[in-house]
Amino acid sequence: MNPYFPTLFSPCKIGNVTIKNRICKAPQTTGLSHMDGSVSSRLVRCYEDLARGEVGMIIVEYAFVDRKYSKSASNQLGICDDEYIVGLGWLADTIKNLGSVPCIQIEHCGRQRFLGPPMKSASPNPWPLMYERYGRAAIPEELTIDEIHQLVEDFGRAALRAKTAGFQVVEIHGAHGYLITNFLSPFTNQRRDWYGGSRENRFRFLEQVFTRCKEYVGEDFPIIVRLSGTDYEPGGMTIDDTIYYAQRLEQLGCAAIDVSGGDHHQMIHQVTPMQLDRGHNVWAAEAIKKVVKIPVFATGSITQPDFAEEILASGKADFISMGRPLLADPYWAKKAQEGHPEDISPCIRCNEGCLDRGNHLGKSINCTMNPTLGFEDALAIRPADKVRKVAVVGGGPAGLKAADTAALRGHEVTLFEKRALGGWLHEASYPDFKADIRDALRYLVTQVNKHGVTVVEKEATAADLAGFDAVIVATGTTPAGLPVPGADRPNVTLAVDALKEGGVRPTGQVVVVGGGLIGVETAVLFSRQPDTQVTILEMLPQIMNGCSDCDKIVYGGWIQENGVQVFTSSKVVSIGEEGVTFEQRSRRGTVPADHVFLATGMKPNQALYEELLAQGVMVYNVGDSQAPGKIYDAVHSGYKAGLKV
Repeated sequence: MNPYFPTLFSPCKIGNVTIKNRICKAPQTTGLSHMDGSVSSRLVRCYEDLARGEVGMIIVEYAFVDRKYSKSASNQLGICDDEYIVGLGWLADTIKNLGSVPCIQIEHCGRQRFLGPPMKSASPNPWPLMYERYGRAAIPEELTIDEIHQLVEDFGRAALRAKTAGFQVVEIHGAHGYLITNFLSPFTNQRRDWYGGSRENRFRFLEQVFTRCKEYVGEDFPIIVRLSGTDYEPGGMTIDDTIYYAQRLEQLGCAAIDVSGGDHHQMIHQVTPMQLDRGHNVWAAEAIKKVVKIPVFATGSITQPDFAEEILASGKADFISMGRPLLADPYWAKKAQEGHPEDISPCIRCNEGCLDRGNHLGKSINCTMNPTLGFEDALAIRPADKVRKVAVVGGGPAGLKAADTAALRGHEVTLFEKRALGGWLHEASYPDFKADIRDALRYLVTQVNKHGVTVVEKEATAADLAGFDAVIVATGTTPAGLPVPGADRPNVTLAVDALKEGGVRPTGQVVVVGGGLIGVETAVLFSRQPDTQVTILEMLPQIMNGCSDCDKIVYGGWIQENGVQVFTSSKVVSIGEEGVTFEQRSRRGTVPADHVFLATGMKPNQALYEELLAQGVMVYNVGDSQAPGKIYDAVHSGYKAGLKV
């Protein structure tokens, strides 16, 4: 029995296959396959680390089942023809050889086709995002009965290919708004034939797909199904619907139910951002586990091993299926198993690398906290050719990552920081709805302390750095302020000064100047206070420029719910006794203000870097002092500087 997380690291069976622990890698498209969907060396290398990291079962990302309409995204994995078996076999054997159970998810994208038209679905109900991009061309064609029968056959043959390639389990994707969900949910299924209407009819396509897959692979081969507990759509699939589907699948011989939630239109329930609760869909797994005897997977923002252990020990689920946390650290399971959860590089649920800078741009995925994802060998930490004395100036995320990386390479590293280690991460993580960033802060500080970095609590000058062989400057940013009359009034403060214990806590009429991420989060924070009315003034045509898609959805909802007033294309010209005066499209207005917060951007602190550069010092500039950015930019630039020095 594991002394740290006994339930999490106990074996369990799926059908006749024993899984060494309860940790499963949830299927997520990586974009690492070749363009035709065949397996690439980059894809194999990515999954190799997961298997070395002691993940019990790895559910390989969704694979398209036909060459016509089922492929969703660029460089998606394919399983639609026998010619794919050789590469899939390479992938399955790699996983198996390293002690994990290989599983693969098979799917048809339905209306959710990132590649654009043409599309096929249960009904001509478009995915709103695609409709915005392509107009009526994004309205999917309704599948004919003959086409449905062909797809049933395609799924069956795909399952056989998976078995032939060496996968020990197959998962059918019936969640997240893809084709099978288009049939299961009354929100997307308006058919009037025997595939639409009642629950039984809406289930028929999945029933036929599952049955055909079992006919191809045999009764002893385990097939599992991923379902959304609910799609969170108005008039959509409810938990009662999903319970019915799960019970029917159990009767058909399904080996396990993998429970998630949401669809791409309701993506905050599918890839839950940090603003929403952890374990967002565990409630659905618990509800289904009460009515079936087969194993149930819980998934959705289960980022820490103690939380995973609690879910399992309390009987809410039998397995933990994790996606983003295993991108942030493929050795998550190994570190937890060995009793070192503090060394897990945490998923902070920012969706920045995996979605906004990855899938959503048609690129392969990456990760804020794991700069090596997809570049496991090219960006691997290797011993330095020559040990140097390295100074890192600034203990924010860029400086911490640079110092840790340089220390791991064998350098003698000294880190200068005039205040608490973590830089702006302290302010960024102050609101409870951004508590996940506290995990990143703890992790980065812990690693620096563990790896022998000397920390000097002072603001370094060029004179302090004279004896070092190389310097990494990570001096961050300073709030830009606002050069208008009245900006120096006593009731005007910087927004970042409110994001800390003991910060300013005004009530009444609060105005936030600046509608970027800091401004919007400040507005949301104070809009939750009683007796407080918040107004945002933004000079650009819209707020939340540069924010992630999920941030826009969540904050947009909260702004509306909490009655925050928003004025865009509004340039502040003065702050006075009456309030904040602004110009908007050639007219002037004034918003009453008991207090004004300035969130007008940040400017990089580059003076030290420029001074050292002029002296001919080997110097690198990283993080916000190079260019104001996000945690992603800080961690990645710091890591790469640590590799170069």
